[in-house]
Amino acid sequence: MNLENAQVQMRKGILEFCILHIISRGEVYASNMLEELTAAKIMVVEGTLYPLLTRLKNSGLLDYKWVESSSGPPRKYYILTEDGRNFLNQLQLTWDELQTSVNQIVTKDGKSV
Repeated sequence: MNLENAQVQMRKGILEFCILHIISRGEVYASNMLEELTAAKIMVVEGTLYPLLTRLKNSGLLDYKWVESSSGPPRKYYILTEDGRNFLNQLQLTWDELQTSVNQIVTKDGKSV
């Protein structure tokens, strides 16, 4: 079993959740999302982020607006739709339940690996 592959799969599983959380705090530019994810040690490349943002937009969870930039072309800022907020709230409940369940397993009898 390849540890790196397992780690990548775990990160992919929570990437959408993290992106929705970042956007839920307000309008955000894609490069700022990448910076925040990288700072949190969730390594994502543009080739992964942009298709995911497009899929979330096409699903009605995100919208975007163009904002003029003083240092180049207009920038696309992403915002959460009402459906996106509802979806994120449901994901948050699932995350909370999953986190509790996993913690119960990995700390059974007060021990962890």
